[in-house]
Amino acid sequence: MDYFEINGPCKLHGKVKISGAKNSSLPIIASTLLSKNGIKITNVPNVKDINTLLDLMEDIGSTFTMNKNQVYINNENINSYKADYNIVKKLRASILLLGPLLARFNKCDISFPGGCAIGTRPVDLHLQALESMGATFKIKNGYIYGAAPNGLFGSEFEFSKKTVGGTENALMAASLAKGKTTLKNVALEPEIEQLCNFLVEGGIEINGIGTNTLEVNGSGGKLLNFKSCEIIPDRIEAGTFLCAAGITNSSITLENINANHIQSVINKLKEVGFTFSFGENSLTINKAKKLSGCNIETLEHPGFPTDLQAQFMALCLNCEGESNVKENLFENRFMHISELNRMGADITVNGNVAHIIGPKNLTGANVMASDLRASSALIIGALIAKGTTNVDRIYHLDRGYENFEEKLSKLGVKISRLRK
Repeated sequence: MDYFEINGPCKLHGKVKISGAKNSSLPIIASTLLSKNGIKITNVPNVKDINTLLDLMEDIGSTFTMNKNQVYINNENINSYKADYNIVKKLRASILLLGPLLARFNKCDISFPGGCAIGTRPVDLHLQALESMGATFKIKNGYIYGAAPNGLFGSEFEFSKKTVGGTENALMAASLAKGKTTLKNVALEPEIEQLCNFLVEGGIEINGIGTNTLEVNGSGGKLLNFKSCEIIPDRIEAGTFLCAAGITNSSITLENINANHIQSVINKLKEVGFTFSFGENSLTINKAKKLSGCNIETLEHPGFPTDLQAQFMALCLNCEGESNVKENLFENRFMHISELNRMGADITVNGNVAHIIGPKNLTGANVMASDLRASSALIIGALIAKGTTNVDRIYHLDRGYENFEEKLSKLGVKISRLRK
């Protein structure tokens, strides 16, 4: 099993190129099930979650080639509507096949998905949205069995709470439905906007892109004709590197980013004391005179992203005074705290609020990653720890970060991937 050995403390310097967004690549790849033609997708990160989804697509009849960060996928000979447990168990995003498979075949069998153990992420809203379009579901032996023998029909559906995956599934299904579907209280993440634009390029009329309400005029079962697509930059990876620069009070430049996608993170870093210089598709974080504690609260986009909560908490370890982190979206997303405390952090938890007192002199320790984002938080903490930190279970990190240790190494971090 691989682990990272990190020797600290260290300072960062130089430039880092941000990869394409995993969380945009996944629904874009899933949506190609709505098309017969071959489709080229560029700027796709070469990470395990992407490879797992492509394996699942291949298992149901898709063919694909992946060359560096370019994927060419063809669904002309797709011959199955069943997403098998043996693959689905590795990836929560496998549920994104539910909508397009049901829309294409009028039926689908998909296993309940697996992935990071950061809390419950029920699929009830996915099913309710599709039921409003005429689908029926039964759940048996760990599988969701969906049917729409007469096809899907346009409907009006309001999500009881914002859900990224639910919005994506409903969008894809509505694209092949008969008539107009109105989706209310949809998620507003940039990845949703890219999916909408991709579907529009494929021939679907969607009104309200970027707002809480989307109107989708379906094709009536006619498969789409997609054009090539370039995946947007990964805003979570960008925020992770900003937190790494922040905890070490270093100046680095991020290339291939969209600063608008991480404005909430930039605003919080300004509260801590950092300033920024902006270029075309680039951003430089400048050293702060003083690192001040702050409070964050995770919210749906455009609020502070839950996927950066752990990393920002690590940053707060080197800030003067008290900081508070309130997690509103996932109940088990504080599992990194005990590991940071092993390194000398002073973090206490009361319900869904973590209280951090800093700055603290951290020391290297053996720590264990519990999920994708927690793994990067432990690495960020190790950047200011004196001595050697070994981060175990980094297979979590490999699910969503491309060449992470190589990028950190180029920024000046003493990091090695080793195997037990």
